[in-house]
Amino acid sequence: MNVNFALLLPEFLVMGLAFAILTADFFLKIDRKHFLGYLAALGLIGILAFTLAYQWDRRDDLYQGLIMVDAYSLFFKGFFLVLGVIVVLTSVDYVKRHIEYPGEYYGIIVFTIVGMMLMAASGELLTAYISLELLSFGLYVLVSFDRYNPKSNEGGAKYILLGAFSSALMLYGISQVYGLTGSTRFDDISMAIAAGRDISPGLIVGIVMIIAGLGFKVAAVPFHMWAPDAYEGAPIPVTAYLAVGSKAAAFALAIRFFIAALIPAISDWQLIIVILAALTMTLGNVVALTQRNIKRLLAYSSIGHVGYMLVGVAALAALAQNDNPIVHFSHLATNGLMLHMVAYGITNMAAFGAITAIFNATGKDDIEDLAGLAQRSPFIAMVLTAALFSLAGLPIFAGFVSKFYLFNAAATQGLLWLAGLAIFTSLISLYYYLNVIRVMHISEPTDSSRIAVPRLTIGVLAVLFVAMLVVGVYPAPLLEAIQEASDAVLSSDSILRLAGLPN
Repeated sequence: MNVNFALLLPEFLVMGLAFAILTADFFLKIDRKHFLGYLAALGLIGILAFTLAYQWDRRDDLYQGLIMVDAYSLFFKGFFLVLGVIVVLTSVDYVKRHIEYPGEYYGIIVFTIVGMMLMAASGELLTAYISLELLSFGLYVLVSFDRYNPKSNEGGAKYILLGAFSSALMLYGISQVYGLTGSTRFDDISMAIAAGRDISPGLIVGIVMIIAGLGFKVAAVPFHMWAPDAYEGAPIPVTAYLAVGSKAAAFALAIRFFIAALIPAISDWQLIIVILAALTMTLGNVVALTQRNIKRLLAYSSIGHVGYMLVGVAALAALAQNDNPIVHFSHLATNGLMLHMVAYGITNMAAFGAITAIFNATGKDDIEDLAGLAQRSPFIAMVLTAALFSLAGLPIFAGFVSKFYLFNAAATQGLLWLAGLAIFTSLISLYYYLNVIRVMHISEPTDSSRIAVPRLTIGVLAVLFVAMLVVGVYPAPLLEAIQEASDAVLSSDSILRLAGLPN
């Protein structure tokens, strides 16, 4: 049994950074507490460099597979650390103006990054559950951070209550799986399923409960009811973090879990995921048409994108005529899903970064308040327009490339009608994105004064804007890293057995 705790050095360093931020908060005067944001960002950048150097080309595990160290976990660790840097930097000006306790704010953000990193590395259900709860507890507090705002209190209360319910569902599902397979390790679950001719009803119930618990965490329909209120009530940088980080972490866990543990039983759960995907992307995009608040609109847009990601989960394997799984093209689904997570993350952070800058200057976040933004702040209008085009999946932007790969994977795996529905709902989304763009560029502003944007915000948004274009035009370097991560997760024993390759 490997007990080399040095494998967890990146997570230990992130935890240490969080405690350092909380400690530094005691010694800084009120007018200097904004330096905590810079401390958090620089610390995360340093940890990112260390993690890439320390775990590059390393394949190992802790406690016989409870924690996996491979290219897949490294990819997502890098993604979450970069995401943390972006969230912290876009929060600096907002925290100065609106947050009463900056030390706690930045500290909790860093603590949640640990939960996300462990979720991507988990190879066992209880480890994954504890990591998920570490992330969730931090997000509960962050959503409710604006304690004098009734909307923040309402959104936080709904998020906590439904989050606790979803955790109970997931834990019950884990207990069912353990009771009927004798293990909570992904590879052992896969072997137990493959050894039995038929899956027992109790095991199906356990799998459905786990899917429902994850569905709550990512706001999949019909488990989405908390998302619009939580998005609207939370501080805007937290809304961005919730929209990107929590979903990416949950899908990072889901990819490994469904591939390493549940691929032999795909005939029993694929239809459930297909139905969830169809409902989620349809309802999310249709209800977004009626929204008047930009945060609620992006909340329903986020729900729609969860539907697209579920398409990728459903396409992790194809079914033969005898219902046996075929995994020859599984890499297309994993590649497309991870590419879409990255593209969606870059795009959503750009959109919310622009909205944060507008809110800091005007205190407003309704769509009609964006009238004349192209005259008041051409740069912010350009970034937000590009982000909305990318979310809609228009060419030259990251969203187009990621949707193309994702929908192509679904069609290749025999889910052609689901790919067609995804394209149709993307066309629906184009209407409400264009409506926001129309308001920014055509509607007359009620206030024609210029919007002042800090240099730090301009720099972060410029980097995100360039990233949207680079990924949309030349995604090859990113796809190479994604392919390495896919190869790592697709080398699990269950996949190798199904593909007829030696373990």
